Amino acid sequence: MKNTFGTCVSVTLFGESHGEYIGAVLDGLSPGVPVDRDYIAHELELRRPSGKISTSRVEADRFSIVSGVFEGKTTGTPLTVIIPNESARGADYARGLPRPGHADLTGFFKYHGFEDYRGGGHFSGRITAALVAVGAIVKSALSRRGIAVGTHILRCAGVNDAGFSDISREIAELDEMQFAVLDEGAGERMREKIEEAAKDGDSVGGVLETAVTGVPVGVGEPWFDTLEGVIAHAVFSVPGVRGIEFGAGFASADMRGSESNDAFVLQGGKIMTETNKCGGINGGISNGMPIIFRTAVKPTPSIFKPQRSVDVLKNEEVTLELRGRHDPAIVHRARIVIDAIVSLALADMLEARYGGDYFGGGE
Repeated sequence: MKNTFGTCVSVTLFGESHGEYIGAVLDGLSPGVPVDRDYIAHELELRRPSGKISTSRVEADRFSIVSGVFEGKTTGTPLTVIIPNESARGADYARGLPRPGHADLTGFFKYHGFEDYRGGGHFSGRITAALVAVGAIVKSALSRRGIAVGTHILRCAGVNDAGFSDISREIAELDEMQFAVLDEGAGERMREKIEEAAKDGDSVGGVLETAVTGVPVGVGEPWFDTLEGVIAHAVFSVPGVRGIEFGAGFASADMRGSESNDAFVLQGGKIMTETNKCGGINGGISNGMPIIFRTAVKPTPSIFKPQRSVDVLKNEEVTLELRGRHDPAIVHRARIVIDAIVSLALADMLEARYGGDYFGGGE
């Protein structure tokens, strides 16, 4: 039973939705990396619920860094972040009544009924706050190496946002947005659709689009540790993710090779691709172009409508009507989680390629 991702740079998550604390241990990051607590707080704020389009459970996320940082910089030893749960309400949940679409049923059988079932326990999206906290440290380290990561809501409830165009500028702007869209009008329509679903006691999903700039050529391995494979592994750890595609993705299946191939060209003496249908990756290895991928996020499974379920303790069918505080959509909050986990995946692969002092003062 494992809750760790990464080889050279790894993250281990711990805690439960309605337990005392959640947290993360970040191990393997270079010594000497500056840790900006204000930036961590900023990233946590972007994940925090807001208004009618989110849950009414609003945690302060008063984080503490209890190891691995000394005099404002990483020591190179395990860095531990803990965040208290100050708005827990475990009484809203009942043992043995799995919610459709959640991990309640599979968690019950995996952990033989010993799991903390309240609000999804360790499976809860609440745990992603800790992921965002350590992800912010790594995202800052990437930035100092000229690598930027940004995600926007490409589609939500059938409403489409604009795609990336001026990627570097747009990534910088997205990191200041609570509701990350490139077209403000589309964002307003998305909010309206989310509020409509909430009034109906229902929920909606969406698609996120992520861009990464500045990754040097040559990162990734052939076959089993391809760059897109490692990113996909990381992204699928985020609750609610149902699919991922890179570059032209599934649309490539309907193209001819002459349409799908990205021609190589010289620009200022640098080899680039004329288009970017491959999403910045050839043969599992970065080619120097922006890495572009899209992530499908399902509708929040916690809805306020009667649903069929089974009482696993009595082995009988029941009608389940949820209580508690739940998001009518998670896609707008998930985007900063995607930034965090992708940053961690990239850091792991970059240290594998260039060594453990890649990010720090020991170069």
